[in-house]
Amino acid sequence: MFFRKRKNGPDIASISADIALRTAHIVHLTHNDFDAVGADAVHRIRFRKEGVVTLWSSVGKFPMYLEIISQIAGNGDTLSISDLSYRRGVEQHLRKIKQKGWRIEWRDHHRWNEDEIGLIRKIVDHLHIDTGRCACGICAVDLAPEDVIAEEIALVVCDYDLWKQKDPRSAVLGLVLQRNKNRDHVRDMLMMGVFDDGQIRSEYQDIMREMQRVMDRTLRAASILGTKYRMAVSPMFGYPSETAAYLRKELKSDIEVLVSDSGKFSIRSVPPISHLIAREFGGGGHPHAAGGFFRFTLWDKILLKILKKNRHFEKISVVAELQK
Repeated sequence: MFFRKRKNGPDIASISADIALRTAHIVHLTHNDFDAVGADAVHRIRFRKEGVVTLWSSVGKFPMYLEIISQIAGNGDTLSISDLSYRRGVEQHLRKIKQKGWRIEWRDHHRWNEDEIGLIRKIVDHLHIDTGRCACGICAVDLAPEDVIAEEIALVVCDYDLWKQKDPRSAVLGLVLQRNKNRDHVRDMLMMGVFDDGQIRSEYQDIMREMQRVMDRTLRAASILGTKYRMAVSPMFGYPSETAAYLRKELKSDIEVLVSDSGKFSIRSVPPISHLIAREFGGGGHPHAAGGFFRFTLWDKILLKILKKNRHFEKISVVAELQK
């Protein structure tokens, strides 16, 4: 067997039931990383009485969650979206959600163009885009501007998400949250103003050991492409941000691309062009960190598994070379 059996996707029936039978008045639809966990902690600080239902979404599954919500009566409750950027066509889902009686608020720090902002602003009740903050920071300013714990959470999260790397707490928590099982625990600790405990330290130490093995494996599999920009491309074995930084240090690369066996890729770059490259492949993100999707055939998957590369490596290199 070349590939492991793919894990089952989200349980749509269960998600729909959770939303339809909610007693909480806030549904928080957010990403699935440290920034999103911080944003959720801030939501739960602000809406303790109202209650919060949290939906952790990848970039690719964002429209799917909107479609689910668009089938459920809002009854005046709020759908709060954070740390997820505009995707072409989401306005259709948002209009249906409004018709179902939901309020919609959207807070994001990715780059939107003016047409996208204008389109969504006409539909939602509140839209706050700020590329100078992390999404958690935007939520803290909007929802809990006078709460000292929310302010501290935002400082730690933005240190990690905006690559400031001045607060050692952010590096530990960012790494611990590479494992999805740690989301709820870290979120609940953050709400109490706790940034370190025995469980967090134990997970961090275990991940550090595993991560070194992953980074060494990725380095051995990497291909170097490009002339204008030195691009390192490799299969993704885990820990994309940390592994990309390791490749950059070891290979002196300008751009790092890590590709999963599904075709999803993560890109980091020294020049501020990651988001531009990712958009050419159905994705998006930040100038220095983004993600997108290759349309893999079975043969593409086989080549990635055996040779550690395929035709899409050259394609993304060509796109990168065209950026200014």
